[in-house]
Amino acid sequence: MPRISGRAFAKVNLGLRILDRRPDGFHELRTVYQTISLADRIEMAWTPGRTAKIELRCHPQDLETPDNLVIRAADALLERTGSRGKLQISLRKRVPQGAGLGGGSSDAAAALTGLSRLLSKPPTREMLAEIAAGLGSDVPFFLQGGRAVGVGRGEEVYPLPEPPKQWLLLLAPQLHSSTPEAYRELAKARQGSLTPLDKPRIINVFSSGIGVPGGRVAQSPAGALANDFEGIIFHRFPKLAVLKSRLIKVGARDSALSGSGSALFGLFAMRQAAEDARDSLGKVEADVFVVSTVTRRTCAAAWHRSG
Repeated sequence: MPRISGRAFAKVNLGLRILDRRPDGFHELRTVYQTISLADRIEMAWTPGRTAKIELRCHPQDLETPDNLVIRAADALLERTGSRGKLQISLRKRVPQGAGLGGGSSDAAAALTGLSRLLSKPPTREMLAEIAAGLGSDVPFFLQGGRAVGVGRGEEVYPLPEPPKQWLLLLAPQLHSSTPEAYRELAKARQGSLTPLDKPRIINVFSSGIGVPGGRVAQSPAGALANDFEGIIFHRFPKLAVLKSRLIKVGARDSALSGSGSALFGLFAMRQAAEDARDSLGKVEADVFVVSTVTRRTCAAAWHRSG
């Protein structure tokens, strides 16, 4: 029985700007994705057969539901490739859920990647990308990982040059921040439109924040980590603004909300600086992680096959 195991890395958004509402109902955005070392663990075993069957075992167990993105991803790939057999999936969660870290999307992309390596007739990259885009806006990014620009609704992804490893102090309060509700509140704050009056300036600042002369990558891309959701999310959850201030106070050179929250992160050049900052934080009502940035190469090498 062929088996494969790997890691489904989380991400942070190094800046997130929300622009127009699109004809398809989604929202045009600009972001810089970055995978980080915090990861879920996934293991898959495949036995070819006459019918398609998927079994999912999760820790925690309450994630073992038919609408789990892992099952939807695997089912879509089996359907598109016409593959039949029994797929057993074991998923151990470590990435906090509903925190803007892309845990569910990363798991779905991992299911696509792992299963594609088990099938006798692997799917094309184009097929994987199409399936991923149908599952969620962040899923296509996780097929490659590393650092990348996300445009469109986030599913259109372009790799960026990757700077030396950076360290992050990540705070994940146990607060649920609804992305659809965040969009509605942002539209209300912009007087009924998600398109800001200064859209050209926002795009110019975002573009200039991605790179610097000489082909190197800015340390804080996307306009110094500007996230358009911060104002409304901080208004709803004032303690998040306090946590961001504390990250800066303990030495982070920049700090931001990831996605629509509720996780926050601070950037550090060295691991020791991030660990010292963690120790200086004192007691906080959040899960605390010291993590590093992860490259595309590391993401691709995070899989081990046996059997």
